[in-house]
This record gives sequence, structure tokens and C-alpha cells, in this order.
Amino acid sequence: MPGPTPTVISYRREARVLEVAFATGERFEYSAEYLRVYSPSAEVRGHGLGQEVLQIGKEKVSIDRIEPVGNYAVRLCFDDGHDTGLYSWDELWRLGRNKDALWQAYLERLEAAGHKRTAGSRETG
Repeated sequence: MPGPTPTVISYRREARVLEVAFATGERFEYSAEYLRVYSPSAEVRGHGLGQEVLQIGKEKVSIDRIEPVGNYAVRLCFDDGHDTGLYSWDELWRLGRNKDALWQAYLERLEAAGHKRTAGSRETG
């Protein structure tokens, strides 16, 4: 059974926020930082459980380009050069539905690593 399909994908460059509306009626906003630190790439997720790489210093990252990949995903090209993650519709939906918990987990991992986010950066993913 196919997952939810986006009906609208738009990026507000000044706010650094990607908006995605799904055919389910759900609509999510994702900061570029949130999408960057949860990139579905091997560079971020590693090649297996426990190999994830904590992304630090991504508070001001922006999305330069959004490239469609077939009828199932987009490639987000970030201004820090990262462009290897393919965000499937299912992944975008999962990231939207679980944003609060995932963002909190990221903040806790940063704190445990002794990293402080830059003052003035967005407070939510």
C-alpha cells in the first residue's frame, strides 16, 4: 500500500522552512536545519544501527535546490554542500508526524555531546 503523497512542496527561503502538504490533509513545516540533521543519507545515518553521525553547526543551513526524483522523492541540496539524501514521500511524512520527538532527541544528543546551538537560531525543528 503506497504511503501519503505530497500535493504541495514549497520552500520559504528567508525563513529557511520547507512546507509540505499531503493528500491526507496533513501539512508540515520543517526547518532546513531539521531536514539537514535528519538527512536520510549514509553520511548522516551511517550504514547500520549505531553508526549515525551527529550533525553539529547546522543552525544556519539553507536549502539551495529541491530536485524531484521520479514520483517518489526529492533531493534536497543544502548550502553546506550536502546533497546525497533522497527524501521519499514516506520519509517526509514520518519526519513531519514525529517532528517534536525527533527534534527533542536531536537537542538532547547535542547537549550530551557538549554542543551549544548558536544564539538566535530557530528554537524548533
